[in-house]
Amino acid sequence: MPGAGTYIKAIGAGAALVIGGPALVWYVTPTEEEIFKKYNPDLQKRALAQRESRQQDFEDFVTHLKEAAKSDKPIWIAQKEMDQKRALEKNQRMRDEQASFLAEAERRRAEIRSSSQ
Repeated sequence: MPGAGTYIKAIGAGAALVIGGPALVWYVTPTEEEIFKKYNPDLQKRALAQRESRQQDFEDFVTHLKEAAKSDKPIWIAQKEMDQKRALEKNQRMRDEQASFLAEAERRRAEIRSSSQ
């Protein structure tokens, strides 16, 4: 049977791994600011310009996810149904816009015909 010293060494080594490993990762991982400072100026400008749109996209995603989570259905099914609904609404909007453009073009043609007579 191993002695008490062996147990102490094993516990010490385990504690060093369990505590030291994550501490080392935390110590060597750079912050977002440090990463941003290492970008070249063009990338910094582009990242700053796109920041708001990315944040808005993320907020929209979270909002849609919260809406899907309110459903009793599994979230992937609710998400798929919401995507289909949004696609149908988008198609309807495009059809309405196209119809309004055609109506406007027809109105202009009629106006041109009446003005030429």
